[in-house]
Amino acid sequence: MMLKSISRAAIAVTAMLSLAAGAARAAGDDVFTVTTDVPFEDAAQAVHDAIINKGYKVDYHGYVGDMLKRTAEDVGAERPLYKDAEFFTFCSAVLSRKAMEADVGDIAYCPYVVFVYEDASTPGTVTIGHRKLPSGEVRDEVNKTLDEIVTTASEGF
Repeated sequence: MMLKSISRAAIAVTAMLSLAAGAARAAGDDVFTVTTDVPFEDAAQAVHDAIINKGYKVDYHGYVGDMLKRTAEDVGAERPLYKDAEFFTFCSAVLSRKAMEADVGDIAYCPYVVFVYEDASTPGTVTIGHRKLPSGEVRDEVNKTLDEIVTTASEGF
């Protein structure tokens, strides 16, 4: 009986990990994502708050989901993609300077972007993530900071 319980638990954990990792695989290995059952509006607010609580200022809050809904008919869309989707951009004077001092080409990664969306085909599951910078000393520090923002936001404060 205990072996059956362990097997069921292992299957459940494997299924949850596959679901959580699925979005990242679909987007590419250069994307870090987490999924949550926090309502979309709360998750989007949590992303904003997680950025602010790290001491950064949100430079731009984009509503890509609204744009896609608004233009769907114009581009011949046949199905909705997102129930909702937004992104937040920001920079860190400290991290950005360190990254660009290490390699001036790292300007390509600024501003940093954190996105949040609810897939129209899986309502109730919200994905939060960011594009990962290529590995490297300072870039690893930026990725760690972005990972922390995403993870904190996924917990819904």
